[in-house]
Amino acid sequence: MKIAFVGKGGSGKTTLSSLFIRHLAADGAPVVAVDADINQHLGAALGLDESEAAALPAMGEHLRLIKEYLRGGNPRIASADTMIKTTPPGEGSRLLRVQEDNPVYDACARPVRLDAGTVRLMVTGPFTDADLGVACYHSKTGAVELCLNHLVDGPGEYVVVDMTAGSDSFASGMFTRFDMTFLVAEPTRKGVSVYRQYKEYARDFGVALKVVGNKVQGPDDLDFLRAEVGDDLLVTVGHSDWVRAMEKGCPPRFAALEESNRLALRTLREAADATYGRRDWERYTRQMVHFHLKNAQSWGNERTGADLAAQVDPGFVLGESVTAGA
Repeated sequence: MKIAFVGKGGSGKTTLSSLFIRHLAADGAPVVAVDADINQHLGAALGLDESEAAALPAMGEHLRLIKEYLRGGNPRIASADTMIKTTPPGEGSRLLRVQEDNPVYDACARPVRLDAGTVRLMVTGPFTDADLGVACYHSKTGAVELCLNHLVDGPGEYVVVDMTAGSDSFASGMFTRFDMTFLVAEPTRKGVSVYRQYKEYARDFGVALKVVGNKVQGPDDLDFLRAEVGDDLLVTVGHSDWVRAMEKGCPPRFAALEESNRLALRTLREAADATYGRRDWERYTRQMVHFHLKNAQSWGNERTGADLAAQVDPGFVLGESVTAGA
């Protein structure tokens, strides 16, 4: 299952995504965790110290390797130079799977050992001084989008992405790449404003969206969220001594997380797992192509000097039964 955590800055989405990742790992589930947020805090939330987090390889720095590997023997893609973030797979493309070893994981993923299980962690890399005035952060998250376009996951496998804050996720088609999107919202007007934006933008694309209320301190907060988001409110999370200890760098074992919060994490997993039966790979592929053609027309063709619409394989549908090309 491909799962995104979104929300405004400071809503607690990185903390909740890290708790969800720990929950999955504690149950022995295979997990690929991706930090696609400009602030790059997921590694620290998973227990890495500052030097370990800084040493994580940035996906953007290995973009050529990613493109060359995924291109495989696809005859519609002349070279890696003509691949952009939305390039869809076709006959001959190589695909990524959660439980495998491949050059992309070798270069970009690192194992993170938790107190109950190990996960693969990938990061886009931080926005640096060298990027100021000459680059957009979405050029870095393009590596994530390209990988998601070529990723095939099955039941009981999880890819968890900590997304950019606010509505920045809509600067690309990546918001349609997930089986479930959890929007973390505080019980404030600003907290629910991002929900309204996300709900409106995602309406035409069949995005499965559920709200996780965070920092809920009492009945008034709960009533406010229920009134503002209605049936999209899935679960709420309150104060956690375990999280406070984690933020100080000395978390107890994950089994000591408060029972109410453990129950909330189980609810998130059940909601994500329930989307598996509703998967529509044809729609998924169609949306992939839709955003690729939009990007090709608006900037991709000019940037690469190629007709990127010709990269679309009209007979190809991504799915679990598809065999990767050589």
